[in-house]
Amino acid sequence: MGFSAVYPLCRNRLLIGACLIALLVLMAGCGRVSNGYPGAQGGRTFPDAPPPKSSPSTPVQEAPLPIPSEYDRTRSEDVSLRETTTAIASLSQGSPLKGAPRRVQAAPAAKARQRIAILLPLSGQNAVLGKAMLNTAQMALFDLAGSNFALLPFDTKGTPRGAATAAEAAFESNVSLILGPLLSTSVSAISDAARARNIRVVAFSTDRSVAGRGIYTMGFLPRTQVERVVTFAHNKGLSRFAILSPRNAYGYAVVEELRRAVEKVDAVVTRVVFYDPAVAMDTKKLSEIVRDLADYDLRAHALNEHRVELETLDDEISKRELERLKGQETLGDVDFDAVLLPVGGDHLKSIAPLLSYYDVDPKKVRFLGTGQWDDATIGTEPTLVGGWYATSGPKEWERFVRRYEDRFQAAPPRLASLAYDATALAAVLVGTGTSLDDFSLTVRGGFAGVDGIFRFHPDGLVERGLAVLQVGHRGPRVVSPAPVKFTDG
Repeated sequence: MGFSAVYPLCRNRLLIGACLIALLVLMAGCGRVSNGYPGAQGGRTFPDAPPPKSSPSTPVQEAPLPIPSEYDRTRSEDVSLRETTTAIASLSQGSPLKGAPRRVQAAPAAKARQRIAILLPLSGQNAVLGKAMLNTAQMALFDLAGSNFALLPFDTKGTPRGAATAAEAAFESNVSLILGPLLSTSVSAISDAARARNIRVVAFSTDRSVAGRGIYTMGFLPRTQVERVVTFAHNKGLSRFAILSPRNAYGYAVVEELRRAVEKVDAVVTRVVFYDPAVAMDTKKLSEIVRDLADYDLRAHALNEHRVELETLDDEISKRELERLKGQETLGDVDFDAVLLPVGGDHLKSIAPLLSYYDVDPKKVRFLGTGQWDDATIGTEPTLVGGWYATSGPKEWERFVRRYEDRFQAAPPRLASLAYDATALAAVLVGTGTSLDDFSLTVRGGFAGVDGIFRFHPDGLVERGLAVLQVGHRGPRVVSPAPVKFTDG
């Protein structure tokens, strides 16, 4: 399990690139380290921070959360970033990453302690996810942090007001970077205050509207997912795309990204149908929507007219054609050869069979999805078998899941990896003495973590290198691997 970055040969990024590449190699060689958490050597756990100044607007419970005693451990001073930088000098010469720096003189570890805040919903509606994300942040802390790195968790309670209160407590603790919060409304609630203090935010939201001017979104955005699967489908000969999308902010965003991606490959969008997500489990109402997408009534009418015409002809060819049409309900194909279904779970499994029912033949029309299809049980719906979707490469995630399960005796939610990669990114930048500013966060070569390569653009949006997977009866398989580097970096 590793975390790395590839930096162009400019300014202090040369040194950082070597450090991050070496850390990737070092962590890959560590294997599973979960059994060594409580007493093994490694990065310092959540240290005590000065309590925030008391004020009516800063409740006591918003202070940095204490780490449970079972996680307590300390790092011996001789096993720190200094040891890592010694290994960097020997590893940088043989770096497998093209364009990576060859020989770099390792700099001494930074002495000043950096406090990094992580804002998560540790109570409220999303507490289960928030606590799992804190667990993965802790894993990154143990894996990569030096003794000069302090991670301070704050509870947002899953609300904008709670996020604003948590951010104020973080500012009073003199943090230099904020990881999180999770929800877009919570990100919006802290953005202006963070900008006013010149503190960067690496949020876990998937809402692109909150990004920019020092706010970076770590979440899985629709753009990269849609562009990846559309480009792959077009390369396989598909050129006419349709979409059945929920009528909400996410659905509108996916439709916009589909139009953008299709135009980029010189294909066409032939049909766009929205529906109210509230009817997703209402078979009768959903049937009417899918029927419209499939143009079922017009195609059924065409079949009836054709039958009437054939019945007026008394010849063997017409009789054989009538016989062939027995059992058919429509005539002619739909006007698309790929349909994008940007939903997942039971919602997806209720839509897919209706498409087949209304004569959208999955043997002729390829079903496409986004990362919401990233579900090991998706192949239990036969209509979806053969469908393609874009997501991060599965191997690193599977290793990560095993480590998490070994440590916490439960499977991590899919979004939990975001907190690991964000914390790892912060730990490595702090460990190399790099400023936590826009220049360092937007390095063109990007970073590599649990969810593959990623990089931030100056507009605050994340770009990811994704794989394309095909749904199978026994689970998905990779049909197009994720890239290992950005080609223009």
